[in-house]
Amino acid sequence: QAQDFDPVQRFRLLLPQLKESLQVGGARSGRGLPPKWVVACSKGAKSADGALQRFDKSLEEFYALCDQLELCLRLAHECLSQSFDSAKHAPALVPAAPKGEGGPGGETLPYTQYLPLIKAQIAGAKDIHNALLEGTNKITGKLPPPGGP
Repeated sequence: QAQDFDPVQRFRLLLPQLKESLQVGGARSGRGLPPKWVVACSKGAKSADGALQRFDKSLEEFYALCDQLELCLRLAHECLSQSFDSAKHAPALVPAAPKGEGGPGGETLPYTQYLPLIKAQIAGAKDIHNALLEGTNKITGKLPPPGGP
């Protein structure tokens, strides 16, 4: 089930379908339309309509697959961006278990190295809070409280 939600895996599954759809559409357009189109237009026959409908269907299928691939790539890009942001703002974990007991896997920091990271995160959160507060005050026209930032 994890593969169903993985955009890269979904992309890999859709790519052969896109290739096949492109081949089918190209074959239908090259095989059915040009000569029959001219004959059908002059005689008013329905044989070109069937070929045109099949070509339209294959073209719609191709565009639908392209849209799905685009969504998969956008989702993968967003996941990667969030992963980079997460690694940037919290690069390591504090060990939960005492040394030698081997807690959950991953890179850990000792508590003394973790303190500056937490202080930086708190300062960042305060900056964001102050910026949001200042923005809401500007929008509503309220003056900041005395002694504020």
